[in-house]
Parts: sequence; structure tokens; C-alpha cells
Amino acid sequence: MKLKNILIVVNDIELAKKFYHDLFGLEVLLDSDGNVIMTEGLVLQDEKIWCEFVNKDIVHKNNSIELYFEEKDIEAFVEKLEKLYPKVEYVNHLMTYSWGQKVVRFYDLDGNLIEVRTPL
Repeated sequence: MKLKNILIVVNDIELAKKFYHDLFGLEVLLDSDGNVIMTEGLVLQDEKIWCEFVNKDIVHKNNSIELYFEEKDIEAFVEKLEKLYPKVEYVNHLMTYSWGQKVVRFYDLDGNLIEVRTPL
């Protein structure tokens, strides 16, 4: 068995596609009626479809899952983030751990937690 994709719920598919393309370079592989499959296994699903499927409300910023990315030039990434999405909400701004690894955590436009670190 193999994990194929990770699905996150978004309020606006078009804004979410742009966000993940702008910041992470993800490309759309399939765009079908409120479901978008992007490169690297990320799937975006329209909130209305998800709510109908599970018949429950969405809990934004539930902090129970995060998308994890690695970036060698994290300073350039943070500059791009601040330039393109200046109102992004941070969990923590760019910091350096005692062992030298750098990390930044923030929420996407829909409250999904994202972590970007330098590789070890």
C-alpha cells in the first residue's frame, strides 16, 4: 500500500491554487469540480464539497495537522512569503534551533498549518 495524496479543505480553490503555486511552485495536475490535484501529492477540495461529504462543520486552525516543506534558501522563501502574502498569520517567524536548523511556521489562507525548514 502507498499513500497517494494529502487533502486539505479550502474556501476558495482559485486563491489556494495561486498560493501553493506562488510559494511552493506546485502545479495543477487535475482540476475537476472543486477538487484540484497538485504536484507533490497535495489535493485541494472546496469547503462546500467537504461539508456535504462529511456532514459536519469545518474547524479552521485546528492545529492537528501541518504541511511540511524543506527549503535550502529559507531566507529568500520568507522574503517571498512576506512580499506576496504580507497578511499571513505566523505561528513563529523565522528562527534557528540550537542545532542550526531554521524554521518558519504559518497558516495558509484557510488556516491550514504550514512548516518550512532547512534540510538537515
